[in-house]
Amino acid sequence: GTGTSASFVHPTGITTDRTNLYVADTHNHLIRQIVIPTGVVTTLAGTGSLGSANGTGTSASLNAPSGITTDGTNLYVADTGNHLIRQIVISTGIVTTLAGTGYFGYTNGTGTSASFYQPYPITTDGTNLFVADWLNHLIRKIVISTGVVTTLAGTGSSGSANGTGTSASFYRPSGITTDGTNLYVGDHDNHLIRKIVISTGVVTTLAGTGYTGSSNGTGTSASFRNPAGITTDGTNLYV
Repeated sequence: GTGTSASFVHPTGITTDRTNLYVADTHNHLIRQIVIPTGVVTTLAGTGSLGSANGTGTSASLNAPSGITTDGTNLYVADTGNHLIRQIVISTGIVTTLAGTGYFGYTNGTGTSASFYQPYPITTDGTNLFVADWLNHLIRKIVISTGVVTTLAGTGSSGSANGTGTSASFYRPSGITTDGTNLYVGDHDNHLIRKIVISTGVVTTLAGTGYTGSSNGTGTSASFRNPAGITTDGTNLYV
């Protein structure tokens, strides 16, 4: 429908190509499109019931999609309940599986030989996808052109250690964004904002005490409580 005549159930993720909004309508198992100037809402993909079928538009199915990002041509969706990363061609609504076996795991590999455990937030630099692999406590990288999945950072166990690549640790990362050079992560259960240098995998703590709170301040003197959504304008982060 249009504007306030349309309805959703627990929308979780949102992205834009500046003309439309694309929403992961999580508990409806749908991907919705909203025309920004008119507020017209349509269903781009999904049957409305949980499933994992590839297909076109409403013949394809998803299971609790949450994270969503776009390169302007395609949408990339963290299909959380299916442990998959899906690709949707915006112009046609064609849905395919870019990566994931459909079963939870933490295997690196190419396309459907790689596995995730409830992937949640997702972002892109246009060439790669970066996925916060929520219950694996990992940050994964997917080369869009090949579907090759690697672990950029994280031990695979919960923790808050800084370090390089797989020596660093996270605890249920729930937000991710990029300025093209670095990733910034809402490290949900650590109550921290983490920074990852994409080229090296070096992980540091940008802000947060590591304890719940709401204090303003600089760096590790400021505090958060379960930070999740995060975005950037290139100069600042908004959490």
